[in-house]
Parts: sequence; C-alpha cells; structure tokens
Amino acid sequence: MKPKILISTGGGTAANYIRAVEAAGGDAHAQYLPAPGPAYAGLLLAGGDDIDPARFGEENHGSWGVDPARDAAEFALLDAFCAAGKPVLAICRGHQVVNVWLGGSLIQDLPPALAPAHGGGNGDRVHLVIASEGSLLRRLYGPIFAVNSAHHQALGRLGRGLSAAARSKDGVVEAVECDALPLLSIQFHPERMTGALERPDTVDGGLIFRAFLDLVRKT
Repeated sequence: MKPKILISTGGGTAANYIRAVEAAGGDAHAQYLPAPGPAYAGLLLAGGDDIDPARFGEENHGSWGVDPARDAAEFALLDAFCAAGKPVLAICRGHQVVNVWLGGSLIQDLPPALAPAHGGGNGDRVHLVIASEGSLLRRLYGPIFAVNSAHHQALGRLGRGLSAAARSKDGVVEAVECDALPLLSIQFHPERMTGALERPDTVDGGLIFRAFLDLVRKT
C-alpha cells in the first residue's frame, strides 16, 4: 500500500507537488488548512506566501500575503507530525515555517544584492548551492549543485536544533536538518525540477521526493 502523504497548501493548485509525491511512490492528499490525522504517514509543507512576522516577534517590514489561519494550521501540523515521529518535507514557505516553528526568525525581504539570484518571488532563478558534509543533499547530489529559487525571504536566526545542510554561494540557508526529528527543509522547489518539469540546468528534484518517501516507509 502506498503511504498517504498530507500536502498543506495555500489553496491554489498543488499539481506539481502531487505529481512529484506520486512519482516517488506516495499517495498524495493536498488540502488548505488541513488537520492532522492518523492515516497520514508523512507531511509536506508546500510553498506560498509569507508568514505573519508577529510569529517571530517582528512588525511587518516587507512580508506579503500573510495568512494567519494557514500559519496556525501548519504550526499545529508540525506539532502533531513531529510528536508522532512522522517525516516532514518542507519546501520554500514550508522551510520558513519550520524555522519559525522552532523559534527562529526570517529575513523579511532580501537585500537588493541578493534578491536577483534568488528570484525575489518573481519566477525561478538558477544558482549553485553548497551542501554540508554528511547532509542528505550531499549524499544525493554531491558537494556543489544547481537548483532553482523563487523567494524574497530567507532564514535568519536558525531555530532550535536546526543545522544548515546547504547554503547558496552568497550565504542564504538553502536547507536545514534536525538531528532530533525526521525533517528535511529546503528553500528551493524540487517539484519544479523533476518529471515533466525536469530542467537541464539543475539537478533532478525527484531524488528528494524519493528520499522522503524512503524515510516515510522506514518510520
């Protein structure tokens, strides 16, 4: 039986995430404001608009499309899935949610010197990242590899128990891992780097979904 994966979205299309999860052998269920349930074996936090900066103790200095209801739902999902030891894959906004959930902060708007390399929220840009020794990404792709990015925010202070698993050459934290939790959190968009959307200028994002599903099956 295929493991059921809950995908938390912002209410728009989740087709790319669904295709990537199902190609990796999962049974994908995408919802806006979902509640955790025992039938789900893993959680995917999808991309979207920005987190309410009040969640990390700041006023709004450039955050877009804040949705407090989605923030609350995804914090509750992380509480439930991580308490149960169920794997979590967090992508783009999800990467930022994980960091804030664990007490970290965000850079609300990347400075002009960094924004062009990361997309600034205006479509994918391609750039190199450097994976940390011993990280999952290094095992999958080697020490340096190309990814896409489409974001105007980034991690600031890292949350409790998190370590940087990859950084861009200009220092943006592109992935984090946590020794205490079955968690992989990434800033880029592997669902747009695989299958029909595989691109010649980046690595195959499908490896991340296959690694996630392998972890789900072992948990």
